[in-house]
Amino acid sequence: MRLIAGSSNDLDRDIELAVLRHQLMVLKRQVGRPRLRRRDRLFMAALGSVLSRARWSSFLVSPQTLLRWHRDLVKRKWTFGRISSGGRPPMSEEVRGLILRMGRENPRWGCIRIRGELAKLGVRVSATRIRTLLRANGFGPAPRRSGATWNEFLRAQAQGILALDFFTVETAWLRTLYVLFAIGVGSRRVHILGVTAHPDWAWVTQQARNLAVGERLQGVRFLIRDRDSKHSGPFDEVFRTEGVKVVKTPIRAPKANAFAERWGPHGPDRMPGLDAGPRPPPPRANPWDLHRPLQRAKAPPRP
Repeated sequence: MRLIAGSSNDLDRDIELAVLRHQLMVLKRQVGRPRLRRRDRLFMAALGSVLSRARWSSFLVSPQTLLRWHRDLVKRKWTFGRISSGGRPPMSEEVRGLILRMGRENPRWGCIRIRGELAKLGVRVSATRIRTLLRANGFGPAPRRSGATWNEFLRAQAQGILALDFFTVETAWLRTLYVLFAIGVGSRRVHILGVTAHPDWAWVTQQARNLAVGERLQGVRFLIRDRDSKHSGPFDEVFRTEGVKVVKTPIRAPKANAFAERWGPHGPDRMPGLDAGPRPPPPRANPWDLHRPLQRAKAPPRP
């Protein structure tokens, strides 16, 4: 055996390794799960990254555990304490009170104007911090900071507001139809303006003309619509000639046109019969002037 091993030192080392491995197998059969310290994990993970995977069977843990420990080592390597490099100094209470006072006493001043006024006093504050402070204390955007809110405007002008929008209907043959309708905010009276498979600005403008010719804009002062590209300049001009002011909702703000969004096949106040495709309205309804209040009808009394 010495001749095969080449030297006595190599043979002693191999025999010692064989004995240690056998003792390790005996301990694995008799001892439960060992409790490893943090130093043990670091030592084994470091050796596991150097030792080939074919010899990982000598470890007490599974290869997945070694890989997880090694990933933790890599995370700790790139983790360092963040040292503050200064940054913006905190805003003093005196400056905060001055900004809030300017916003309260000058409702037409925005964050840019307030920043300029503070610069005249030798106080340097960014417009972003001023806007954040004003919003946190309930100040809206200028110049309508102290004016009526959108809900108050709708309640006050409900009888003279007409909301307009589209909704889609899928037919039995999976053909998509686009329905253009307008609903009176005060009366909840719905006007079905038209149905088409290919809506464009010319078709939408013609439906607006039909609505104006039918004298259904009497008493209407405002028209609420979204920013759809099909509502072009000629479409708005039809309503302007009738004395109706067009109010566009903000971008991606369906709640601003909530009365129209609630009505349709997908809303809570959907018109029955539109989920399976276009159907004629019931005999009691006029397709050009369909009245459907948002309130649910009361059930008849039981005998």
